[in-house]
Amino acid sequence: MLSTEEKERTNAWFVRISHEISAAWAISRKDMVTYYIKPNIIVSGILFPVFMFLAFAIGKNAPPGSLIPGLIAITLLFSASSIEPVSIPIERRVKTFDRLLSAPISLHSLVFGESVSGFLYSMGIACLPLVIGIVMFSTSIEHVLALIIAMALTAFCFATLGTLFAAYPTENVGEVMSMLNTVRLPLIFISGVFIPISQIPQIGQIIALFSPLTYGNDMISYAYTGTSLFSPVWDIVALLIFILIFQFVAHRLYKKFNE
Repeated sequence: MLSTEEKERTNAWFVRISHEISAAWAISRKDMVTYYIKPNIIVSGILFPVFMFLAFAIGKNAPPGSLIPGLIAITLLFSASSIEPVSIPIERRVKTFDRLLSAPISLHSLVFGESVSGFLYSMGIACLPLVIGIVMFSTSIEHVLALIIAMALTAFCFATLGTLFAAYPTENVGEVMSMLNTVRLPLIFISGVFIPISQIPQIGQIIALFSPLTYGNDMISYAYTGTSLFSPVWDIVALLIFILIFQFVAHRLYKKFNE
């Protein structure tokens, strides 16, 4: 039996957690309502990955349906990381971000809430190539649960990456996007999306191990084909590690730049 003091501490802990989750959801909902249909988010989150994918896919001697896993992977990368680099600089400019920082919530809730908005946006957008593959090309999915897990972890990982870059203290969306693209674009070419990792030079194979997109794309490919470079369990572990690292670094950066 718990003592009265222990019960009070437990209840206080549950109340605190509930408060932080509610705050995180309020932040996410605010971004959904305000930023999901912004033109620059539509371009960077939807049109840019589609046109980039088509530029590299056209001329390949491969059935269109076989290209769907790669399209899903880069759609998750760009759409998940496009919300916060737009929303946070804009909110700094209009001074609403200061109210978030002064609210009685932790920075962990702020980082998590901002990441959730990117995650939900990305999951919705990534369903488009998924449905296109099924309806237009009759693309079969070998492991549905693996696909759901891969998409969810990849989306949240890159949503957190977008939140991390948005910590840079600027009111200019272009500055954040420019820095973010110096990371996003190289990830596409070293992560096995267009060129199998086994076919790139050895130094590239080593660098690919440090790309979260490598593991997301690998697990998505496994869900469609049943084969993968790494074990699906390892892909999940690697993505979780990247999420924790990005969340931790983002928290530290927001704390540093807003003290």
